[in-house]
Amino acid sequence: LAVPWRWRCSPRRGSAGCPPAGQVRAAFLRFFQERHGHRRLPSAPVRPRGDPRLLFVNAGMNQFKPIFLGTAHPRSELAQHRRVVNSQKCVRAGGKHNDLEDVGRDTYHHTFFEMLGNWSFGDYFKEEACSMAWELLTEVYEIPRDRLYVTYFGGDSSLGLSADEECRDVWLRLGVPASHVLPFPLKDNFWEMGDTGPCGPCTEIHYDHVGGGRNAAALVNQGSPDVVEIWNLVFMQYSREVEGNLLPLPQHHVDTGMGLERLVTVLQHKRSNYDTDLFTPILDAIHKGCGGPRYQGLVGDADVGRVNMAYRVVADHVRALCVCITDGIYPGLSGAELVLRRILRRAVRFCSEVLHAPPGLLASLVPTVVEVLGDAYPELTKNADQIMDIVNENEAAFLSSLERGRRIIERTVQQMEPFTNFPAEVAWSLYGNLGFPLDLIDLMLEEKGISLDSAAFNELALEDAKRKAGGPQAGHLEDSNTCLDVHSLAQLRSNNMPATDDSPKYAYTLGQHGQYEFSPCQATVLMLYRDQSLQKEVGAGQRCGVILDRTNFYAEQGGQASDQGYMIRLGQQDILFPVESVHLCGGYVIHEVTAVEALRAGDQVQLFVDEAQRLACMMNHTATHLLNFALRHVLGDNTEQRGSHVTAERLRFDFDTKGPVTVEQLQQVEQVVQDVIKRNEVVHMAEVPLTLARRVQGLRAVDEGYPDPVRIVSLGVPVESVLTRDSEAAMQTSVELCCGTHLLQTGAMEDLTIINERQLVKGISRVIAVTGGQAKKAREVGQCLAMEVESLSLRMKQRSTSIPEMQKLSKEVGQLTKVLASTAVPQWQRKELQTILKALQRTANTAIKKLEMQQAAEKAQSLLAKHCNQPVIIDTVPADSLSILMKVVNQLCDKSPGTSVLLLSPQVSGEVLCACQVSKNCLPVFSAADWAVAVCTQMEGKAGGSPIVAKGSGNAKGMQGALTTALEFAQSKL
Repeated sequence: LAVPWRWRCSPRRGSAGCPPAGQVRAAFLRFFQERHGHRRLPSAPVRPRGDPRLLFVNAGMNQFKPIFLGTAHPRSELAQHRRVVNSQKCVRAGGKHNDLEDVGRDTYHHTFFEMLGNWSFGDYFKEEACSMAWELLTEVYEIPRDRLYVTYFGGDSSLGLSADEECRDVWLRLGVPASHVLPFPLKDNFWEMGDTGPCGPCTEIHYDHVGGGRNAAALVNQGSPDVVEIWNLVFMQYSREVEGNLLPLPQHHVDTGMGLERLVTVLQHKRSNYDTDLFTPILDAIHKGCGGPRYQGLVGDADVGRVNMAYRVVADHVRALCVCITDGIYPGLSGAELVLRRILRRAVRFCSEVLHAPPGLLASLVPTVVEVLGDAYPELTKNADQIMDIVNENEAAFLSSLERGRRIIERTVQQMEPFTNFPAEVAWSLYGNLGFPLDLIDLMLEEKGISLDSAAFNELALEDAKRKAGGPQAGHLEDSNTCLDVHSLAQLRSNNMPATDDSPKYAYTLGQHGQYEFSPCQATVLMLYRDQSLQKEVGAGQRCGVILDRTNFYAEQGGQASDQGYMIRLGQQDILFPVESVHLCGGYVIHEVTAVEALRAGDQVQLFVDEAQRLACMMNHTATHLLNFALRHVLGDNTEQRGSHVTAERLRFDFDTKGPVTVEQLQQVEQVVQDVIKRNEVVHMAEVPLTLARRVQGLRAVDEGYPDPVRIVSLGVPVESVLTRDSEAAMQTSVELCCGTHLLQTGAMEDLTIINERQLVKGISRVIAVTGGQAKKAREVGQCLAMEVESLSLRMKQRSTSIPEMQKLSKEVGQLTKVLASTAVPQWQRKELQTILKALQRTANTAIKKLEMQQAAEKAQSLLAKHCNQPVIIDTVPADSLSILMKVVNQLCDKSPGTSVLLLSPQVSGEVLCACQVSKNCLPVFSAADWAVAVCTQMEGKAGGSPIVAKGSGNAKGMQGALTTALEFAQSKL
C-alpha cells in the first residue's frame, strides 16, 4: 500500500479529485490486510445466525459474539481468528436501533449501511488500535489532522472506574494536540453489548466539516451536524454480570466500527450522505422513473411537499430491500420479515403519494443498486431478478390492500353514530392485518373530520406487544446451568481443562440382525456448573451442569435436538442420574442433570443414551439430508436450505421456492427419497480438513462455524470419491457438512412422508415430515380419509330431494374438512382431498339452494292462491329454515309487486321464524325493519333489517298475539 495513497479517480463516479466509494472501501480493507496482517473476511448475511434476540445484523461485531463470550468451539475457524477486517452489511430498523421513521427527514439516517471494522481477539490493544486508525485517516485518506478530535472515557465513580488515561496518553504520543483529546462520561464513551456480557471503554474520532483553523472541541458530542463521529474504537476489557458489577475479561479484545457512508461524505467533501456516489446514481434513477423535479437535498420546511424526503426514503429503502432479500429475509408478518414489509410499504407510499410514480418504480431501481454495491457484495448481482420479482409482487399486494382499506374506512364511517370516534378495533385490524400505515389512517380520518380513539388503539397495541413478548423470542435467556459464562470458560482453560472428547457419540454399529448397538461410555466428572459458577460438588436435589472428560451424548447443535438418557456412578448401578438436555459451550459438553445424590468432581460415571430417542433422531437427520437432495432434484438446483430442525418425533425443513409446491412435486420428492431408502444406501461419514471440504462441487453453501476438521456425510458415495478433484459425485447424491448423528444405511428409515407444506413468507416454504412407523401410520390414515371422501362423493351423486338430507351431507363435508386439516396425512393427499371436498361443498350448497327455491316457489304459489290480490299478506307457513322463509317472501313479492308480506314459521324447537318484505310503493311510511321488530318483540324475540326486507325470531307462546300485532301495524301504516 503506497503512502500517501494516490486516489485513482473513476470516470464514472466520484467528483474530480475525490475517491469513489468503492476505492474508499477497498483502501480500508487493504490497509489492514496488507500492512497490518489482518485476515479479510466477507460480510456475514444480515439475517442473524443463532441469536434470536436480534432482528437484523446491526453491527460488525455480531458474527464475532461467540469469540467475545468465549463460546466458539476451539477447533472452529472462528476460534482461530486473531486479527480480522471486513465491511459488514448492517440494518437498523426495528428493535433497539429503530431508525425507520427518521429515515428521509434528515441527510444521515439510514436503514441499511456498511460498517467498516477491524478486530483484535486477544492480540493487539489500545496502543496499536489507535495508531493504525490515526495512520489510515491522516496518511492514507489524507484527512487534515486539525479537523480531527478524539474522545476517551472520563471514568465513572459509581462503578469504581477511573478515567482511561492509557488511551488518552496514546493519542497524545501520536501527536494529537491536548485540546483535541476530550474526556466524556459513561453514556458517550463506554460501550456495552447488552444488559450483560463483554463491554469496555471506547474512544471515538470526530470530524469537523467546517475546519479553517477553528477549535470545535465544544461541539463534539453535542449533536452538531458540523462535527460528526466517524470511527468508534471499543476496548473490550470488562464483563457486565447479572448483578450489574463489572469483572475484568480474561482476554482483551478490540472492536472498531466506521460507517462507510459517513466516511465517504467526508472524503468526497460533501455535507450529506445522499450527495455521495453511494446514493446519487439511485437518486438519478428515481428522477428518471418518476419524471418529477430533481433531488435538491432540501429538508424540513424548505422541502415543500416532502419531495426531497421521498427521494431519500426511496433511495435508502430500496438498498435495504435488496440486501435483505438477497440474504433470505423476505417481507412477511412477524419479526424481521414484518419490519422489511414496513420498509417496502413505506417506500411504495412515498413513490405513489409524493413522487406520483407509476407502479414498478421501486423494482426498476434494483439494477442501479446492484451497480453501486454489486462489486463489494456479488450475491446482489446473482439475485437481482429475484429481488425485482419479490418487490413487484409485494408492491401490487400493498396497493390492493390500500384500496381495500380505504373501502373499509368509508363503510365504517357511514355506519358510525354522529360525533363519535373511529373504532380502535377497526383501525387495529387495518394496521395489523392489512399493514395499513397508521399515519395514513389518521390522515384519511382527518379529511373526514373524524378522530381515532387513540387511547383504545394504544391499549390494543400494548396487549399485542405483551403477547409477542411471551413468544419464542421473549427473553430467550440461556439456562444458568447449561451455558458457561465467559469467566468460567476462562477458568477451565487456565486450569488446562481439556475440551470434552465427544467422539464416542459416533461409536455405534449395526448388529448381525440389523439392529443398532450403542456402546456405553465411561467418563470422569471434571467439574460441575451451577448458578453461573464452577463447583467441585453439588448436593442431592440440586440441578446442575456436569462437565465430563468424554461423552457419548449428542449436544444440541446443527439443528438436531440433544440426546437424553442417564448416567450412573461406577459401583452404584441402582442410582440413576437422569440427563435432561446436553449443550456444547466453547468445546465443553454440559450435561443438565438433577443430582439424586451428591455429585463430585473426580467421580467415575458410566453414560447411557436413550437409544430409541437417539435412533429416531438419526433417522430424521438422515431423512433431512435426503429431503434436501430430493427437493433440489425436483425443484431445481437453486433450491437453497434456509433452516432445519430435527427431533425424535419429526423433522422440519425450510427452503427457497418460487411458489407453492404442487401435489405432483410433493409426490416426486417423496418418490426420490423412497427410492434411496429401498436401495439401502450406505451413509458414508468422514472427518476432513475444512479447506479440502470447501472444494467439493455441489456442496451446500458453508456459512456456519464448523470445527476444523469438519465431518462430511455422503449418501451412497464414499467420501474419498467426493473429494477427488473435478469429481461431480456430490451433484448426483446428498453430500453435506454435518456434525449430527446419522443412520449407517438408509433402509432403517423404512419410509418418509411429508405431512405439511406451507409458505412461511413469499419465497420461503416449510415442510414437516415423519419417518418410519409414523410415516406408515400417516399413509394409513390418509387412505382411511380418502375412502370417507369417496363414500361422501357417491352419496352426493345420488342427489337427494330432501333439504335436511342435503344439509346433513354438507355438514359432513365441513367436519371432514376440519379433520383433514388437523390430521397427519401425506400433504399431497391432503391437497387432493381438500380440492375434492371444496367441490363437494359447492355442490351441496348449490343443491340446497335449488331445493329451497323449489320449495319456496311451491309455498309462494299456494299462498298467492289463498290471498288473491291482497295489499298485505300475513300468514304462517312451514319452512325448514329462515333462508327458505325469506325466499318464500321474496317470491311472493316478485309475483305480486304491490303486496307487502310477513310470514311466520313455527319450528319443532318452540322457536318461531319471521321474515317480511314491504312494497316499495309503501316507503318511507311503512318500514320492514320496524314491522319485524314490532312482531318479534310481541314474541319476546329480536329482529333487524332494512326498510324493504327484515327478519327475526321469537317464542311460539306469543305467536297468535304476534299475528294480530302484524296486521294492526300494517293497517296503521297503510
